[in-house]
Amino acid sequence: MSVLDVSIVNVAIPAMQKDFGATTEDIQWVATSYSLALGVIVPASAWLGEKIGLNRAYILSLVGFAAGSALCGLAWDLNSMIAFRILQAIPGGVIPVVALSMVYRIVPRERIGAAMGMYGLGIIVAPAVGPTLGGYLVEYVDWRLIFFINVPIGVVGAIAAVVLLPGFKGGVAKRFDLPGFLAIAAGLFSLLLALSEGESWGWTSYPVLILLTFGTLCLALFVVIELEVDHPLLDVRVFRFWPFTNSLLLIAIISIGLFGVLFYIPVYLQQFQGMGAFDSGILLLPQAAVMAVMMPLAGRIYDKFGARWPAVIGLSVMAIGTWMLRDVSIETPHTHLQWILAFRAGGIGLAMMPIMTNGLSAVPPANTSGASAFNNLVQRTSSAMGLAAMTALMTGQQAQGMSDMGALMGAQPTPTTAGGSTTTSPLLQEYMLDQAATGQVFTTAFDNLMLITAGLSAVAVVLALMLGKKKPAGTGEKVVVEA
Repeated sequence: MSVLDVSIVNVAIPAMQKDFGATTEDIQWVATSYSLALGVIVPASAWLGEKIGLNRAYILSLVGFAAGSALCGLAWDLNSMIAFRILQAIPGGVIPVVALSMVYRIVPRERIGAAMGMYGLGIIVAPAVGPTLGGYLVEYVDWRLIFFINVPIGVVGAIAAVVLLPGFKGGVAKRFDLPGFLAIAAGLFSLLLALSEGESWGWTSYPVLILLTFGTLCLALFVVIELEVDHPLLDVRVFRFWPFTNSLLLIAIISIGLFGVLFYIPVYLQQFQGMGAFDSGILLLPQAAVMAVMMPLAGRIYDKFGARWPAVIGLSVMAIGTWMLRDVSIETPHTHLQWILAFRAGGIGLAMMPIMTNGLSAVPPANTSGASAFNNLVQRTSSAMGLAAMTALMTGQQAQGMSDMGALMGAQPTPTTAGGSTTTSPLLQEYMLDQAATGQVFTTAFDNLMLITAGLSAVAVVLALMLGKKKPAGTGEKVVVEA
C-alpha cells in the first residue's frame, strides 16, 4: 500500500485537478507532499520499531495508513488533500522499514533469499501495478476509491498481524537523536523539494540553488553528528561494509531506471498514441506480471547460488532492454513495446532482491534495523531524485528540439494542389505540423534518455561483479521474542 500510493496517485492527478479547480503547478503537491513526508519520516522508523517493538510499530502504522487514506478520500479541497497526504505518508514511511526488519528477525539466514523475494513484490511490483489499477478506478469508477481501497486492506492486515506475528521486544531503544533527525530531515526535505520543483522554478534559480546547497550541508552535518553522538539515529558506520554500500548504489540505479520508465511510458502512450489511462495501464501490466514471477524465483536462486550472477545477469538484461527502448517512435507497435518492457522487467526482477539481500546480510544483526532504514531511504530518494534529473534532461532536449524544428518548419513551403490552392487550411496545417513536431521531439529526447539510462545500467553490471561469489553464511543466532 505504501509504495503503491507513490505511483497510483499520478494517474488521478488530472481528475483531482478538475474537481478541486486547482492549477497544474498546485495539484502536483498532492504527489510531492507524500514523497517529501516519506523521505523525512523513514530515518526515524528504525528507532520507533526499537522503542515500542516491531510488531506494535507495524500494526499502528497499518492502522494509521488506513486512517490517513480514508481522510484523503474525504478531502474537500486541495489544501485538505495535501494535509491528509502528509498524515498518510507518516505511517506509510514506517511500514516498509519495520516490515523489512521483521523479515530479518523471523526468517533463518539460510532461507532469507526466498523471504526477501516475497517482500520484494511490494517494493517492485506495486509501482508497476499502480498505473493499471489507478487508471481503471479513475476512468470507470471514481478517483477517491484509490484511497478508500486501502482502508479494508489495512484493517485486515492489522488483524492478521495481531494474530500471526510474534511479539518482538520493545522499550530498549536508546535516547532519540533529535539533532541528527533534524539534520537529515531538513537535508532530505530541501533536496527533494528542489528536485521536485526545479522544472517549474528554474534549475538555476536562487530558491533551487539555495535549497540544494542547504540540503547538502545538512546531510554533511548529519554524518558529523552521527559519528559523534553516543546514540546515533542511524549508524552511518554500516557503510564500512562494502557489500552493503555497493548494494545501495545498485538499488539506486535500478530505482532510477524503473521509475523513470514507469513515468514516461504512460506519458508517451497517452499524449502521442492517444491511449486512455486504463488502456495504457493494461499495456504496462505484463511487465508487472513478469516481475511478480521473477521476484520469488530470484530469492530462491540467491539461497542456492548467492547474489553475484543473478545480479550480473539481471542487470545485463535491464541494460539491454533499456537500450532497446532507444528507438521508440510514434509508430512503435504496442506489442513490440510490451515485449521490450517485459524483457527488461525480467532483468529487474532477477537482480533486485539478491542485491538487497546480499547487502543487508553483510551487516551485523544488531544493525539490521538501521540498515533497512537506509535501504528504504535510498529507494525513495533515488527514484525521486533520478526522475527529477531525467525531467531536467528531457525538458532541455525538448526545448532545443522544438527550437530547431521550428526553424526547419519555417523554411518549408506550404503544400499546394496542382491548381495552386493550399491542400488544408493554414490553421489546421499549423496544428498538424505542431503535433507532429512535438511527438518527434519527445520521442527523440526519450530515446536519448534511454541511452543514458542503459549506460548507467552497464556501470551497474560492473559493480555487480564485485558482489561476493557466495551468499553470506547464516549466523545461527536465535531471535528473542516475547511469549
